[in-house]
Amino acid sequence: MADLAYTVPGLGTDDSVRLVESLQDRLHAMNDLHLTLKHAHWNVTGSRFIAVHEMLDPQVELVRGYADDLAERIAQLGASPVGTPGRLVSDRGWSDYTLGKADAQEHLKALDEVYNGVIASNRKSITLAGELDPITEDMLIGQTAELEKFQWFMRAHLEG
Repeated sequence: MADLAYTVPGLGTDDSVRLVESLQDRLHAMNDLHLTLKHAHWNVTGSRFIAVHEMLDPQVELVRGYADDLAERIAQLGASPVGTPGRLVSDRGWSDYTLGKADAQEHLKALDEVYNGVIASNRKSITLAGELDPITEDMLIGQTAELEKFQWFMRAHLEG
């Protein structure tokens, strides 16, 4: 359970703790996602190399920003966000990305699966936030909308 120094006005301690726990999971997911995207960026090969290579960097930057937003929201709720690699690995409920140097299509298929998991988990956090806090809900909805757009970009490449 998260220790809170305070919480935002109008939000009780128990609800804040529930939100912090959900947001911490999302923070781990965004830190993992931006590293995974950068890993794919470095390891993509094949005839679609440049298109995929260049498509991934804007995703990396936006997802890094999402991690920062999530960490700051955790702090606003009175908790201490955790961004260390050890905690990310020990707390996460998903498998590590195992694909190394590979064709663009292979990376896109693997990243599509990563996005499936991240987006599904974000939607669960949106549901919880919708019950407790419209500010957090709004932030998560905006982030998830962009993640779904990025997934669509990758799926468009997979169709070709």
